[in-house]
Amino acid sequence: MTRHIGILLFDDVEELDAVGPWEVLSWWTRANPEDGYDVLMMADSLDPVTCAKGMRILPDVRVDAAPPLEVLIYPGGRGTRRHLVDEARIEWVRAQRAAVPLMTSVCTGSLVYAAAGILGNRPATTHWGSLDRLGELDPSIEVRPDDRFVDDGDVITSAGVSAGIDMALHLVARLAGVERAREVRRGIQYDPQPPV
Repeated sequence: MTRHIGILLFDDVEELDAVGPWEVLSWWTRANPEDGYDVLMMADSLDPVTCAKGMRILPDVRVDAAPPLEVLIYPGGRGTRRHLVDEARIEWVRAQRAAVPLMTSVCTGSLVYAAAGILGNRPATTHWGSLDRLGELDPSIEVRPDDRFVDDGDVITSAGVSAGIDMALHLVARLAGVERAREVRRGIQYDPQPPV
């Protein structure tokens, strides 16, 4: 039985927040179908989603038609600002929390989780520019400013943008083992040594 990892898309999503984890997870699942996972890009409709800097992505499936998920990845970006005050979106996140075994976020996706009340009394992180906002949304959150990602069992949050790649590699290690994650890291040639 295939287990599904869903990456939520929405207008003004930060490109790398969604595409970084997708690259890691797609490389893994396509190279290793025997592991039994697949990755889906989900959105409210099947229309192209316009990301924060103009990239357009075609979703694989509508949110309301998606199969049950093993993992949800909620990326960040400017679009999450609208989600913080969208009661229907907040209720959807709460419903996912009740049904999805592993909730993950990249960047300001964790702010939406905080607004939905699922980060209470947990350690969590977000983009460095939104760390204060994370604590304001729920003062019980143990905000971790220096962590690339925070694994708290059934919830994983990551810092901004490129940190989603690290979180996704960690996710592969959790779901399929460290050696599999190393294979993926080598496959995508991810060995950060920034030139500046």
